[in-house]
Formats: sequence, C-alpha cells, structure tokens
Amino acid sequence: MEGRTVNVLKAHLALNVEDVARSIEFYRGMLGIEPRKVRNGYAKFDAERPPLNLTLNERKGVERGAVSHLGIQVGSTEDVLEMRERWRAAGLRTYDEMKVSCCYAVQDKTWVTDPDGNSWEAFVVLEDDLPEAESCCTPETLGRTVEDAPASYAPDVRTAEPSSSACCGPQAPTKITA
Repeated sequence: MEGRTVNVLKAHLALNVEDVARSIEFYRGMLGIEPRKVRNGYAKFDAERPPLNLTLNERKGVERGAVSHLGIQVGSTEDVLEMRERWRAAGLRTYDEMKVSCCYAVQDKTWVTDPDGNSWEAFVVLEDDLPEAESCCTPETLGRTVEDAPASYAPDVRTAEPSSSACCGPQAPTKITA
C-alpha cells in the first residue's frame, strides 16, 4: 500500500519476567547500559545499539521465555494512524488506544494480534516518566489480546484521559475487521 513514510524509531519488546531485579542485572550486562526507568515490578531499557525499547514486566509464575507483547515505536500519532491503515489494508484487525496511560507514560497506539495470540503495537510516547501508580503493569492488565474484546466496545478509536487504570498490553481490545 502506498502512503506517507512512517518515522519508525525502534523495535519494542515487552517481556514478562519472574523477578524484575534479577532481570535488570541480566539485561544491564547484556545491553551494557543502565535501565532508563525502574518502578515496582517494571523496568525499561532504551538501547541505541541495537535500537530497542525493552521493558520488563514482573509476573509471578511466568513460564520460561514468556513474551508480554511486541511493538514498533514510531515518531508521531500520524505515524501510528498510518501503521493502522497499512495493517487494515492488509486485512488485519486493529484496535486503537489514544492518550492511554501505559508503562508510566501517555501513549497513542494501535494493536494487532498474530494467529498465535502475540500482540503487536505501533505506538508513540506523548509524555514519559510518569510517577509510579499502583494499578499500572499488574498481572490483571498484562497478556490481553485484540481477541478479548468486550461486546459493548465501539470499534475504531478509544480516546481516554490518561490514567493508571491499566497498561502494558491491549486495554479493552476489540474484534474489528479491516
């Protein structure tokens, strides 16, 4: 599909981990950098080489190698919407979240889910490094997919005031078609 060029910044990988502190030590050594953000049960590494936005989300009882979700960080809300249109043109179901509080930041994003249930987001960070909130990045808000839609959800775009009610995975995903 022809469209405007999307300003892709870097890949995003969110891992569910059993122990954030232990994982911070591992990734500090592996990436050779300090985490940019650390909260209770959460850490973010923002690597330049390789260009990677890596987040660690603590979940007790996590299986070995469990992935929370994957993503592509882009430069603007317009880039998020362009990615959504590309995904829809390819016949993929999408779900948008606008001005949502996620991972201690306000973001605009669009989501798709692969056939194996792996959720991918295209997102832009609008405001970063928010204070810790009790309900952010909890097991109750992790691991949802675009297939978990509430029947009452209106397709297309959800716009919400930034809050800490949920984060780190599709919030109230919906089943919509291209």
